[in-house]
Amino acid sequence: LPGGEIALDELPGLTADELSRFGLGGNPRLLLLEFPLYGWPFALEATVQELGRQGVRCVLAHPERNADVQEDPARLERLVALGAAPQLTAAAVEGRMGKRQARCARELVDGGLARLIAGDAHSPRREGRLGAARKAVGDDALGRWLTEDVPGALLAGREVPPRPQGARPRRRGLLGR
Repeated sequence: LPGGEIALDELPGLTADELSRFGLGGNPRLLLLEFPLYGWPFALEATVQELGRQGVRCVLAHPERNADVQEDPARLERLVALGAAPQLTAAAVEGRMGKRQARCARELVDGGLARLIAGDAHSPRREGRLGAARKAVGDDALGRWLTEDVPGALLAGREVPPRPQGARPRRRGLLGR
């Protein structure tokens, strides 16, 4: 489905009509916001809150890549409480983007803050490897929730289904073997 990230600093210059044309998957009530790699965006919470008042839900693209989120993943709690949906990159969940991103992605999944996993492919010719990322989550129901159930609900404009009960991601290390 079509979609593209909108940089936070571009939002103030967009009219309501322009903003609706950026709707993720053709849903004008769903926006994919580019989460910066460095720094915590000063107006992020206010932006998510204001868009929510307008009936627009924000998907936050690849927060696991941000150094501040890597340092403290719980920083996303307030944004999630406001209705934002953090979207992890499949390659980070798999561990192909480095240890820091993989560790942060794992903490966001384990902490219940991640809402989606996406390929971040930017082109139909690039493969997102969602199946491998889904498997890396280590729990079939949770993997399906992150890659099918939540994205499907958001695109359809429905409420996000509850996270699967008892979803236990696979633990790595000596005790997880």
